[in-house]
Amino acid sequence: MSDPILRLDGLEKGYNRGKPNEVLVLRGASAVIAPGEVVGLIAPSGAGKSTLLHIAGLLDTPDAGEVSIAGSAMARASDRARTAARRALVGFVYQFHHLLPEFSAAENIAVPQLAHGAAKPEAMARAQSLLDKVGLAARADHRPAALSGGEQQRVAFCRALANAPRLLLADEPTGNLDPETSDAVFAVLMTLVRETGMSALIATHNHDLAARMDRVLRLEQGILVDS
Repeated sequence: MSDPILRLDGLEKGYNRGKPNEVLVLRGASAVIAPGEVVGLIAPSGAGKSTLLHIAGLLDTPDAGEVSIAGSAMARASDRARTAARRALVGFVYQFHHLLPEFSAAENIAVPQLAHGAAKPEAMARAQSLLDKVGLAARADHRPAALSGGEQQRVAFCRALANAPRLLLADEPTGNLDPETSDAVFAVLMTLVRETGMSALIATHNHDLAARMDRVLRLEQGILVDS
């Protein structure tokens, strides 16, 4: 049996540790995500979803516990090893697209590829191919300001998939869109994920969207439980 793409074991994370105003966000959170599995993550605002995703994506470290990606334990790995794993294995999508305003849609998608060592012609060809998949081939040369909110977020999806990650982490990826646009953009995201066979952990407040995933986890008092 192949290794899980993501394994979280007993994650603990707190702020102001040892002080009277100490806040414990994660209290032993554990989960396993299998290859090709799409998992929803639901929790109230402020419950620690973003903290969990940052730790899972190697942007932050837990106070205790382990994060394993594709079978490799990463919580105590060197910064260099964590950066290399993050670039090669993980894609991120946030509620706000965070596109670079001075670059075109295609250039925004090329940037992470160039950082990963791709040649510019190859990176731009990959960007154009991804934009075609999300129906934005004709918008490749447009800067973010010339795109609608839904179009901007679709470009952000393409950027997250630019280096063909094995794991996608998304933090309220449609939370900044109106309901109709949110539904359409989420459908695009799910199509991309299914076509590539990657695994995904997607945080959302929208229970209807969560129900379209393979299963749902709830973050309750710092623990992950099946919904």
